[in-house]
Amino acid sequence: MRSSISSMYSYNYSWLGRPVIQYPQDMMAMQEIIWQVKPDLIIETGIAHGGSLIFSASMLALLDICDAETGIATVRPRRKVLGIDIDIRPHNRAAIEAHPMASRIQMIQGSSVDPAIQAEVRKIAAGFGTVLVCLDSNHTHDHVLAELEAYGPLTSKGSYCVVFDTVIEDLPAEVFSDRPWGPADNPKTAVWEFLKTHPEFEIDKAIQHKLMITVAPDGYLKRVSP
Repeated sequence: MRSSISSMYSYNYSWLGRPVIQYPQDMMAMQEIIWQVKPDLIIETGIAHGGSLIFSASMLALLDICDAETGIATVRPRRKVLGIDIDIRPHNRAAIEAHPMASRIQMIQGSSVDPAIQAEVRKIAAGFGTVLVCLDSNHTHDHVLAELEAYGPLTSKGSYCVVFDTVIEDLPAEVFSDRPWGPADNPKTAVWEFLKTHPEFEIDKAIQHKLMITVAPDGYLKRVSP
């Protein structure tokens, strides 16, 4: 893990033409989760180049194709991905909006911890049945904990709230010398704090044990009760 981070391994990959900045192992886990949960809406904080939005949108498109092929009739809204980022760079927005998956993607520019943004997300989520949440923006403890408190409740029972980059807790502080996060102040510490008061979520350790290499140890949170 340390060797791969020092060589910026996660920057080696793209999904359908857009940089995804994820480990292939975690993308495979997300594919398995999406197939299992069959969400109608995926909420993602953190957009960057848009590869993750494109990935999620393509997985949802495949679900719709499978529904059509198997004759499943639904009256739900069209499946889509909702991305939130405090700064959506114009060239990234243009590339995402020009992508064939764009019709399944909605983007909101603003802080994911801004109450007004959160209210907008809740309003959109109310129109969908099964919701999956992915948190991958600012990685400080306080920010991630605020995201968990805001978006965790939108996660449907049986679905997941996935918190990325919890691995920061397990790496040397010098790896993040130019960042506001590091050991003792990161997504994993936020997850641990969140779980103290949210028994409706459990860490699905089977996922990280299977992957062996993951940026999200203790970050695959399954909602097990309402």
